[in-house]
Amino acid sequence: MGAMTSAPLVSDTQSPAAARSCRFCAADLRRTFVDLGMSPLCETYPSASDLNRGEVYYPLHVYVCEECFLVQLEQYESPQNIFSDYAYFSSYSESWLKHCEKYCHKMATRFGLNARSYVVEVASNDGYLLQYFVRQKVPVLGIEPAANVARVAEEKGVPTLVQFFGTRLAKQLAADGRCADLVLGNNVLAQVPDLNDFVEGLKTLLKPHGVLTLEFPHLLKLIELNEFDTIYHEHFSYFSMLTTVRIMEAHGLKVFDVEELKSHGGSLRVYACRAEDKTHPIESSVAQLISVEERFGLASVEGYKSFALQVREAKFALVDFLIAAARQGKKVAGYGAPGKSATLLHYCGIGKDLIQYTVDRSPYKQGRFLPGSRIPICHPERIRETKPDYVLILPWNLRDEIMQQLQFIREWGGRFVVPIPKVAVD
Repeated sequence: MGAMTSAPLVSDTQSPAAARSCRFCAADLRRTFVDLGMSPLCETYPSASDLNRGEVYYPLHVYVCEECFLVQLEQYESPQNIFSDYAYFSSYSESWLKHCEKYCHKMATRFGLNARSYVVEVASNDGYLLQYFVRQKVPVLGIEPAANVARVAEEKGVPTLVQFFGTRLAKQLAADGRCADLVLGNNVLAQVPDLNDFVEGLKTLLKPHGVLTLEFPHLLKLIELNEFDTIYHEHFSYFSMLTTVRIMEAHGLKVFDVEELKSHGGSLRVYACRAEDKTHPIESSVAQLISVEERFGLASVEGYKSFALQVREAKFALVDFLIAAARQGKKVAGYGAPGKSATLLHYCGIGKDLIQYTVDRSPYKQGRFLPGSRIPICHPERIRETKPDYVLILPWNLRDEIMQQLQFIREWGGRFVVPIPKVAVD
């Protein structure tokens, strides 16, 4: 049967063990945010030859620090084991590429970037973003720990260092005269276990009047829109604006502006500079967003208590739908093999009995299997060949793009299913 029991939800309890500590402020972590049971690493896609071997599962137990309100997982695997050979390539989403191209033009205009400037991206992946600065003749450097992904960036003309970023590397670059006018990190802050070392490195890499931009999913939206599947082992931390400002200030950085974005289910783009830099006054957007978070309850433990209950209801709704479809003899296929699918499928106990296969545009994933559930990953053409009754969109944050690509399923009466924030059938 598709539904399996998982670890109990204990959103309003405290753990008796106090050995774990907050990765930012070092306070003891006792307060559970949500317990999603056990899950494998989400970007490890077994091949056919791996199917008779076991996989390692880790507790997906999330805590909220009662001092700084940083939401976080414990670290079970080293970044080297997770990211050195990585399955995620950013360039397979057309909407994400458009987002990044727009960002590059905006930064060049706002901060006067040109051929005399220098831009460094941390966790630059396959050159998905820096390629647009290259086209504008702005000198760039990518820093990317996954050698297999960095090779693709180099092929695009994006010079890339294959290293993990931290204070040590930042000091080396600064000593070589390679401080930057713009340092950026898109969807990397959550993936850093040593948060203080990383942020200190970002400051070190900035020129005296340089600008730092960071994009990351907004914790408020994660709670408000029930985006529990964005919690997985490759993401160590989850950020509110309140906590982000505290972290930046602790390392001599000033947050002077923030934008709310639609990407990844609701993200923030935070702008920061050195605290002593007077050329970037603090915009009203910063205080306004902090005020919104305070009204939502993110400045006290109370604001974090109800999340686990709404997660459970989302699980029940999705499993009920899939079981009903199976009993009616309906065929269900998935679209996408994103990291978030590991959390969704494992927490909900969904396997091949409820979803026959999924498809993905990345050749790196095709012919492999989703971690744990062992659901096969096929070429997107498989959908046209098998004509499923329902297509479950696993990267729901890209639902508009995916629905446009797959409009042809309407020809045989196929329908789309979006699992988050609650089950919706279109």
